[in-house]
Amino acid sequence: MAATTFGQMKLLLIHQNFPGQFKHLAPALAQRGDQVVVLTPRVSKPTTWKGITILPYQVKGASTPNIHPWLIDFETKILRATACFDAAQVLKEKGYAPDVILAHHGWGESLFLKDLWPDARLGLYCELYHRSDPDVIAFDPEFPTPSPGRNALRLRLKNLNNRLHEEVMDAGISPTRFQADTYPAHHRDRITICHDGVDTVHVTPDAMAQLALPNGDTLSRDDEVVTFINRNLEPYRGYHIFMRALPDLLRRRPMARVVLLGGEDTSYGAKPPQGKTWKQIFIDEVRPQISDADWTRVHFLGRVPYETFLSVIQVSRVHVYLTYPFVLSWSLLEAMSAECAIVASDTAPVREAIKDGQTGLLVDFFDRAKLVDETCALLESPERRATLGRAARRFAQETYDLETICLPRQLQWVDDLATLEMARHPQD
Repeated sequence: MAATTFGQMKLLLIHQNFPGQFKHLAPALAQRGDQVVVLTPRVSKPTTWKGITILPYQVKGASTPNIHPWLIDFETKILRATACFDAAQVLKEKGYAPDVILAHHGWGESLFLKDLWPDARLGLYCELYHRSDPDVIAFDPEFPTPSPGRNALRLRLKNLNNRLHEEVMDAGISPTRFQADTYPAHHRDRITICHDGVDTVHVTPDAMAQLALPNGDTLSRDDEVVTFINRNLEPYRGYHIFMRALPDLLRRRPMARVVLLGGEDTSYGAKPPQGKTWKQIFIDEVRPQISDADWTRVHFLGRVPYETFLSVIQVSRVHVYLTYPFVLSWSLLEAMSAECAIVASDTAPVREAIKDGQTGLLVDFFDRAKLVDETCALLESPERRATLGRAARRFAQETYDLETICLPRQLQWVDDLATLEMARHPQD
């Protein structure tokens, strides 16, 4: 086997929603001269993107009827893993052999790839290991899990995918310390902590930013805008807490405009009752407490293009971010890069980025009164907003900048994988 030269490696990337977390890394690998091939079910036919060859695979089958509910999750991962294996086997039969395989293994696809290419190094994006600690699994007593006394048993099975990947993984990468630390010690010692990166050159404050609303209004930095952003509006990201704080916030700030971004699906945690959405459930709960006039100042924009998202955080006077102890949202770090004054939940993942009183303000996740108080106080104090916002951007630049910090570390991590491959497998 010929020695690998950095910049001339064959890399196989696996992601069910490519590019996902490989949005910046994959093009950078291709740009420096590596041969990058992607397997993903996101496309239906072969295509190219930024010098990358993207090939489809199709997941077939569905969960077995009446299977034990704890096995449904793992069975779907096996279906994806075998589908990915079949597509990879076609590549191998054509003579393809990657030096390094990079995968987000959360959906199971990469489970059998080392069986095809045992000499390839496997690097995994380690997003989360499911923990049964009471302060995690029972964080929000309003939404208890079914059979709480069996949480440890259920989550042990949910971690089967993580456990089996640990056997074949050569190295991992996690975006935050909190996420890396969810993994057991014997797994964690192979995990590098490096965030996906924030393009702080593109995500900047803009005094001239404007946001066009569906009702025809246009918001700018001259308006008192409070923002709340999730991929989906759901309890895991504190949507219920924010909505319950809304009546008081609107009463105390008669000029405030509240802008919410997020879809109506469920990304994490329990699904809403059949036929309902978390978004509407909590609108229905708080709407009787809000006058019609005040309700016209609340704007749900749903999911929006990225440039619209940037306009939202650029016109924001106070950005509210809430989350369970879980994966940290990209949107928080981008809000920091845009110099937002931030009020956030005092939960473990958030504390890595928001230093209370320095880069933002932290409040107890469940303390709606404190959330409103801190938001109103910031709206009253342009000097404090400016101080917190500048410090937030500086922290984002110094810690999460894409080009100067995160992307170089990610590329080095990939190169270290290849070095590990050569060290463990002496070359011919």
